[in-house]
Amino acid sequence: MSSEFSVQVDGLGKCYQVYELPRDRLKQFIVPRLRRMLGRPSASPYYREFWALKNASFAVQKGETVGIIGRNGSGKSTLLQMICGTLTPSRGSVRTSGRIAALLELGSGFNPEFTGRENVYLNGAVLGLRKDEIDARFDDIVAFADIGEFISQPVKNYSSGMVVRLAFAVQAQSNPDILIVDEALAVGDAKFQAKCFAHLKKLKAQGTSILLVSHSTEQIATHCDRAVFLKSGDVVAIGKPRDVINLYLDDMFGVERVGDVEAAALPTEDVAEQSYGLSVTDDRFHLHPTYNAHEYRWGDGGALLLDHCMQEGGRADVGAVHSGAGVQLRLSIRFISHIVRPIVGFTIKTKEGVTLYNTNSELQRCGSIGGSGDAGHALGVAISFLASFAPGDYFISIGVASRQPNGDVVPHDRRYDSILLTVLAAEHQAFSGIFDVGAQMQSEFHGAAAGGVVAKGGADAAA
Repeated sequence: MSSEFSVQVDGLGKCYQVYELPRDRLKQFIVPRLRRMLGRPSASPYYREFWALKNASFAVQKGETVGIIGRNGSGKSTLLQMICGTLTPSRGSVRTSGRIAALLELGSGFNPEFTGRENVYLNGAVLGLRKDEIDARFDDIVAFADIGEFISQPVKNYSSGMVVRLAFAVQAQSNPDILIVDEALAVGDAKFQAKCFAHLKKLKAQGTSILLVSHSTEQIATHCDRAVFLKSGDVVAIGKPRDVINLYLDDMFGVERVGDVEAAALPTEDVAEQSYGLSVTDDRFHLHPTYNAHEYRWGDGGALLLDHCMQEGGRADVGAVHSGAGVQLRLSIRFISHIVRPIVGFTIKTKEGVTLYNTNSELQRCGSIGGSGDAGHALGVAISFLASFAPGDYFISIGVASRQPNGDVVPHDRRYDSILLTVLAAEHQAFSGIFDVGAQMQSEFHGAAAGGVVAKGGADAAA
């Protein structure tokens, strides 16, 4: 195993024998043995095989955080259990380097009859810590868990959130070489989650490899260097979180990618004016300087996003704007089939894939869009917004869908990360972070003795 890697998974698979009836299990135990004794050939087994994981291969570098996403039943927990060594693979191999700490199930490794204090020592011993090591870290564990006097109460009296607090505190304070978190943080409150992710960042800086399973694509995009997408036991994709998340979202909606769609004839009336002069016949996204060739496009093709143009001030087709500038994004949509109640969506993300803003015509109650579109007709949409972001590169995703009578949303054409927006520093950059929320500061100075107002000013900066 290379010294650069803390985890190496090679052709890993796990197969379970599934029996339709309880008596089939007994038959499988007895009949093959009898046939061998009688010298008869083997018969068909009384079970069917279910592969929870199939031929998974990847490696995790030291100090790397890898996110694992997929639907329930896709094989995520099975994979992690085999990496931890609590489940035996049916084929393939797992090699790890260093101490492993894992949060696989809520309360795993805890005795509900023991107090929190006793479980700290029990769980620490399971992790391979000596008593003196646990003694030295006990105060830090209790402080991190922040469950107060409940540390002396039986764990069976804890809420699920308190169990996670204590379990994560023990695992994280053990200074593992590999930390595995399987959706456990989902039950924690927002403050505790923020504390946990801050600690994960600290562990990563120390060289700890982290495997994070979460249904939150935002967590995967924010905290992971790479992502693995599992589906029905297969590794569908491994790569940058943003790209893998797009594939995962595609799978969640279960819609085929937009392909070649038979064009509907344009109506006789002039539709160019309706679409702000943009193309309503050909896909011209790639002709604009803002186009991202690595976009991810999918939908059923009932309507197509064919053209776009970003404008700022008197400039058209701009690729870069200054922070705080007013921008208008114009879109051209062509209906391939009759669409009732179309919805046009708009999302801005960081280049890491974190969503900064999202809205759609339904949320905006844009009545002019919410009617219907006949096959061959075109729709022009103008989206105005302030680019109140910190200097950097951002991706815009757009989409057109429709609301069905039963309430379901059918995606027709979604173009993830299709438009690149570059934001330049303003002449006076009055904020740091990701975006400007328009905060204003005022201050009042009071005399030390009289306590009255001495002076009043605005926009004072203390930090």
